[in-house]
Amino acid sequence: MLVSADIAAPLDRVTETPPVSLEAFLAGIGPRAFRFAESGLRSRDDALDAVQDSMMRMLGYAERPAHEWTPLFWSILRRRIIDLQRRSSFRLRWLLPSSERSQDSLIDWADTSAGPSDRQEQREAYGLMVQALRALPARQREAFTLRVLEELDVSQTAQVMGCSEGSVKTHLSRAREALQKQLEDFR
Repeated sequence: MLVSADIAAPLDRVTETPPVSLEAFLAGIGPRAFRFAESGLRSRDDALDAVQDSMMRMLGYAERPAHEWTPLFWSILRRRIIDLQRRSSFRLRWLLPSSERSQDSLIDWADTSAGPSDRQEQREAYGLMVQALRALPARQREAFTLRVLEELDVSQTAQVMGCSEGSVKTHLSRAREALQKQLEDFR
């Protein structure tokens, strides 16, 4: 049976996937990127700057295919975090008052469905997780965050971290082992 062009056209539109905009991609990845940056930089303001700068740089890659955006964004953000870490190591921190030296504030997560005790438990669990992640070496923390929390595959994680897939697996294994030891008491 022949199908007319008028009938076939709507069927093609139904099966084709809607185009994803770069703005929607950045809006979706923003909160996760902020948490990643904050765990690496240990400063809310620096994390906001790093994420904003990375998003601005991503605008230059809007013409790239959408499947390349995720590893590209994480590579840009990772490099920005490393740049900020290097800059902060050169600052004369000992001249600052002690109140400004330790800015390890946690993100205040508001959950409207949970009661006060649930929120307190969530804060404690989040605080322990952040402390455990911060205690990891940088490469292990990056591998864990990208593979487990961001659910990138091994090859994308290796691309973002600039290392081999075997290195990613090694860093991830060591990170999981260290986190398990650190978080055993919380269970």
